[in-house]
Order: sequence, then structure tokens, then C-alpha cells
Amino acid sequence: MKGIGALIIGDEITLGRRQDKHFARIVELLAARGLTLDWALYHGDNRERLTETLRRSFAAGDIVFSCGGIGNTPDDHTRQAAAAAVGVELVLHPEAEREIRGRYAEIGREVTDYALDMGRYPLGSRIIPNPFNRIPGFSWGDHHFMPGFPQMAWPMIEWVLDTQYAHCFNQRPSAEAAILVWQGIESALTPLMLRVEADHPGVKVFSLPFLGSNEVQRHIELGVRGAPEEVPAAMELIRRGVAELAYQFDPKP
Repeated sequence: MKGIGALIIGDEITLGRRQDKHFARIVELLAARGLTLDWALYHGDNRERLTETLRRSFAAGDIVFSCGGIGNTPDDHTRQAAAAAVGVELVLHPEAEREIRGRYAEIGREVTDYALDMGRYPLGSRIIPNPFNRIPGFSWGDHHFMPGFPQMAWPMIEWVLDTQYAHCFNQRPSAEAAILVWQGIESALTPLMLRVEADHPGVKVFSLPFLGSNEVQRHIELGVRGAPEEVPAAMELIRRGVAELAYQFDPKP
């Protein structure tokens, strides 16, 4: 199973002018299909830097969902950066041209070369249908490029997942369980965490400290996620180990 990444592009995000909504939604769309996100990156509108980022991600072989920068304004660089990253030319995709002309006919506007720029993708690309306004995104290998608008990007991501990666769905069943260790200290709990992962290689231990507030005392959320058949035994080992360290604990609500 390949890794899955998210690339969210735009100065409006990196400069704080808009709050990103893509990250949470991509995580949600993946989880609904038994998939998880391995990494995410925010990127400003810098073509050279974006080209280097894409060159690395193409080389890594991950599945990547990229949102933003595929339009035809001066601050849109994703199409050009993707082409440079894989060493091919930008060409007008015939299916994209058909969709763009169809859209412009619907709204009674003239199709110009400038409008058709939105359909110029790296040579060898495949289109991603856009159900919102018919202006497609594109895929090159396992990289998938969508507009930055959530109402366009999210159904396009779902389409890519369901048409190209259905064979990957629910291939790694996962379960999760945790307890709240009151006044816990991570350094004291680390040997226990290492033991749990050594005894149960199908799970991953997580430790989420909370420094305390007026309402809730300091604690650590300590748990495991991974192979469902290993989670109960791993959690039993955690509970026993925490009790041996004389910590009080409760199930995570």
C-alpha cells in the first residue's frame, strides 16, 4: 500500500488570509474508505519551490491529493510546476478542451486561448471531472490536482478515490483504544510503551499529554491503534503497567 499525502497550495493559506478546510475533509474522506493520511504540506504560490516539492513527491511514489493553483491567473503555478517536476511539456488536453468549451457555451461566454489555459496539463495527464462547473482537474501518475475551492475539490477527490483506488479500501483494518493516565509523566511511561510495541507488533502506541486546566487535571491519553485482534491484549498490558506504576487512570470517554 502506497503512502497518501495532501498538498494544499496558496498564499491565502500560508499568509493566514483564509483558513484551510481541505485537511480535515481529506482525512474524513479517507477514513470513510479505511484509508489514512500519511503526510500533509501547506505550500505558498512560489513556482520554483513548488516544482522542487513536487519533484520529491513524484519520486517518493506516494498517492498525492493537491488542492489549489491550477487556474490561469498569475498566481497559479501548479500546472507548470507539475510539468517541470516530471520533465514534460504543458499541452491542451482534448477532453479538458471539450469540457471548457461546453461550460462556456452553457454560460454564453466566448472561449479564448486564456480560458483554454485551464486545460493545459503536463503531457500524459488524465482529467478529473469537475461536477461543479465542468472545468476539470488532472492526474499525472498517482498525483491528483484539484482546484482550491472546497465545493469543487472534495467531490473530485471522492471520484478519484472511488474510481482509481477502490481496491485499496479497508485493506488495513484498524481499531483504537485508550485510557487517561492522571498526573502521568511520559518519561516514566516510555518503557511500558516500548514493551507494548515489542509484544504487539501489529499496534502503534500513542501518548497525548494534556497540561491541565481549571476544569481538568493534568493527564496523558495513552493508547494503541492498529490490528483489531491485537488491541485488547495491548490495552490490557497498558492497564497493568500503569497500575504497577501507581498511577490512577480512567477509560477515555
